[in-house]
Amino acid sequence: IYARPWSHAGGKRIAIVIGGLGLSQTGTMHALEELPPEVTLAFAPQGNSLMRWMREARKQGHELLVQVPMEPFGYPDNDPGPNTLTVAAASEDNLDNLRWALGQITNYTGIVNYQGGRFATSDSAVTPVLREIGKRGLLYFNDGTAGGDKLGALAAALDVPYVSGQVILDATQDPTAIRDRLKELEKRAEIEGYAIGSGSALEVTVDTVAAWANEAKKRGFEIVGISALAR
Repeated sequence: IYARPWSHAGGKRIAIVIGGLGLSQTGTMHALEELPPEVTLAFAPQGNSLMRWMREARKQGHELLVQVPMEPFGYPDNDPGPNTLTVAAASEDNLDNLRWALGQITNYTGIVNYQGGRFATSDSAVTPVLREIGKRGLLYFNDGTAGGDKLGALAAALDVPYVSGQVILDATQDPTAIRDRLKELEKRAEIEGYAIGSGSALEVTVDTVAAWANEAKKRGFEIVGISALAR
């Protein structure tokens, strides 16, 4: 119900998800001021003033996701923070942490992993999460760093809408490198009909994506909310 409308026409579709909203007040404000409404925004549940930022994002027309911290490889030395879903935890404890994250804002279409490389490879750990997401009518977006075809197959078996990112935009925080990643998305969309990129709400990422989006639309690309590409 909170999905952003799109044309449903054929052609070249690109979804961009920018995460980390809510962690920095100035960064969140900058993202909301600069990014076009077609860009999907992912809010960190540990952030501040989330309901206020959520209302502003929805008012502007953005589709929203909730970032859920999940266990990476190297945990706990590599720690996503409080309320992390872990492989060793009881499923009910993980569901409690998931529900806590989901309770921080409203108006979202699904969740996205924050880290989670190890968690996503454990069927026993991730299955209850997928079931809960499916029961709530939400989608699971894998930002491309945690889980692959196996996770997608598991989501399909559980009838949970799933979509995986293909390009990390800002692994290198350099405008030229980010523009190169955006060009890669365009090439993918031209060949496959769609492409999916993800990045963080860093100023360099936000500014580069915002400038690119306006030009990409003129070149015939349709920028869509992430739900438009979930299956």
